[in-house]
Amino acid sequence: MTSSQSSPPKVYGLALSYFTGKLEGYLRCKGIDYTSVNMDYRMFGGLIPEKTGAAQMPAVELADGRWMTDTTAIIQWFEQTHTDNPIIPTDPVQAFICYLIEDYADEWLWRAAMHYRWSYEQGRTLLSTQIVDAMLGTLPVPKTIMRKMMARRQHTNFVVKDGVTKDTWDHVESGYLKLLDMLNPILAERNFLLGDKPSLADIGLFGPFFRHFGIDPTPAGIMRERAPAVYAWLARIWDGRNIKSDLSFGQGIPDDLMPLLAEAAETHLEYLCANAEAYNAGERRFDVIIQGITYRNMMTSRYRVWCLEKLREKFELLPVAAQQDVKTLLENSGAWEPLWRIESLNSGFDKEGQLPFASGIEVFATEERDRGEAFFERIVNWFIQPSSK
Repeated sequence: MTSSQSSPPKVYGLALSYFTGKLEGYLRCKGIDYTSVNMDYRMFGGLIPEKTGAAQMPAVELADGRWMTDTTAIIQWFEQTHTDNPIIPTDPVQAFICYLIEDYADEWLWRAAMHYRWSYEQGRTLLSTQIVDAMLGTLPVPKTIMRKMMARRQHTNFVVKDGVTKDTWDHVESGYLKLLDMLNPILAERNFLLGDKPSLADIGLFGPFFRHFGIDPTPAGIMRERAPAVYAWLARIWDGRNIKSDLSFGQGIPDDLMPLLAEAAETHLEYLCANAEAYNAGERRFDVIIQGITYRNMMTSRYRVWCLEKLREKFELLPVAAQQDVKTLLENSGAWEPLWRIESLNSGFDKEGQLPFASGIEVFATEERDRGEAFFERIVNWFIQPSSK
């Protein structure tokens, strides 16, 4: 390692969290020791936004007192400061494709992950119980009521408001099933997407697959039966400390990853374009057609405009020869045109490139929260801040 710390970084999050799992998978594969800190409600609403600018998880506290937010930026910082056993390939073409797959996993697969967790009664009951118990702990709050309110809050904000309706339900689930069918033969043939060692593409997909698809009752049952090689791949990443550091990525981009790039183009990049158009027009909601299915009343996200900005920036920083190779790959998968469709992008976020140490922003504006969520917060705050009664 090129840098050292007197004590390991502290990762604040939950054992059920999508992005906490992604970051932990990375640290394990990288061989970086860390300490897990359960993020309770007081931290989520107080300490974390105070230190990072956003109430989101995970957050990382370094030994020198600095705080970090946003897993994409956190991973890139660790890659620069801990250069042994790289997860981001040195080959620029492979690296760009990894960034694209990571973004697709972070921002598009989020929808299916939340749907399977909160739309089915078994998962909704189990996860609301576990989250309330983890975040509210020993607080003297009425847990039964809190669990029901948590389930409603999550389903409303991350399923209903994110475009999952009776008209899109089947399409959301078909994307997960299609992805299992793409990945299973790949991971039955080789240990990771690019070869013998995990790349950023694996870590990106690990986020939704580990803590949601691989653990929540409904999608986990489907995965075990339909894609056992994918299930085994999750275990390999979680056991990442035992992956030999002298292994290498393969050469180039394997042909069997092209359907995955096409899927990202048809879903994630189409969504990013529609979101950016809505943001440029000052619209808080928008409709978008994805693979022939209309998603209506989607929440506009400034953060996801920034995601598209960063993908384009990554391409523009490639060497000229690599740009041509990447362009060919993206043209062949249908991803080139949507990547550049929106002429003007200006999220205004992190213009100075200070992440992961800059103030973060939440994916959706806080004013989009519904009355039920605000009521939930008032009840909890009433118990944890008795002086405000």
